[in-house]
Amino acid sequence: MSEPRYGIWAPVGGNFGPLNSPDEPINASYDRTRSLVLEAERLGFATTLVAQHIANPRSLDLDQLETWTAAAALADATDKIEIIAAIKPLLFHPAVLAKMALGIDAISHGRFAINLVSAWYRPEMERTNIPFPPHDERYRYSTEWLRVVKLLWSGERVNFQGEYFKIQDLSLRPAPIAKPHPRVYLGGASDAAQILAAQEADTYFINGQPIEDVRKFIKGVLRRSRNLPKPLRFGLSGFVIARPTEEEAKAEFDRLMALQKQEEHYRLNLTKGIDPEAVMFQIFAKNPAVGGNGGTAAGLVGSYDTVAERISAFVEIGIETFMLQFHPFSREMNRFAEEIMPRVKHLQLVA
Repeated sequence: MSEPRYGIWAPVGGNFGPLNSPDEPINASYDRTRSLVLEAERLGFATTLVAQHIANPRSLDLDQLETWTAAAALADATDKIEIIAAIKPLLFHPAVLAKMALGIDAISHGRFAINLVSAWYRPEMERTNIPFPPHDERYRYSTEWLRVVKLLWSGERVNFQGEYFKIQDLSLRPAPIAKPHPRVYLGGASDAAQILAAQEADTYFINGQPIEDVRKFIKGVLRRSRNLPKPLRFGLSGFVIARPTEEEAKAEFDRLMALQKQEEHYRLNLTKGIDPEAVMFQIFAKNPAVGGNGGTAAGLVGSYDTVAERISAFVEIGIETFMLQFHPFSREMNRFAEEIMPRVKHLQLVA
């Protein structure tokens, strides 16, 4: 059984779980993200994900860190950790994005990747008058968009005529350091997302949910046709609450849920902007949780031994990368590195 990769969600929208609490005030600054990512790198985390929104979906009054400028700066500030920048294809022409990605690939010496998400938050598109096609059409657009990006990453001269894009006699240099090109992660829970992930992604991100549901997702995606020679890998989002005892972990879960409930107006505001066809939010509604993207629904709540065992169980069914959230971030990330990582490693050795 292979040892998992651990990553952190960069706090681009402030915090995970309760936005504002006695433990951790809201802070979506680059300085905070840089500090946490450098700390994660020192602790042995392998990757970080920088999500993308034009404006904070919970409130226009809240700060939101811009993804691609932050990713470029993080690439220069770090030495080992992978930097994943989320991208909504509706926001960038593929030729422009491909060139930007090659720039960050060079800055990072090959440690850069993208996470393709086909958008679910309507207001940021409507308020900027950016077209927001129906759900399945967004995935047709994303499929062609990604095809163009990969062609341009090849370093070859590209001529392309599709439904949405036309490229004439264009090549981008220098070619990528990452071979054959920056890694492509993909998120989304719909059939359209699963089809695109199976065909073109290197790693498919699954939002936090119970292990049996994750197992079904993995089996379903693996049954779909694939265009790439390498097998599809899987990642999982999760919010971790680990304590010496089950009782302490449950008490902390209850405390964070109560704090999160006090900020219900943020959740309701976000809900108003969700595309009703976005399947992942239908899944979230079934599994109330602390944190974003499924959060504690992944079950990484409990004693140190329990959390380690659950991570090992996810690895056994095919999860390779764990993209994690914490609150308060630095303290709990350090606790995870000190208490959970060694336990998982031991379980892997004796398995």
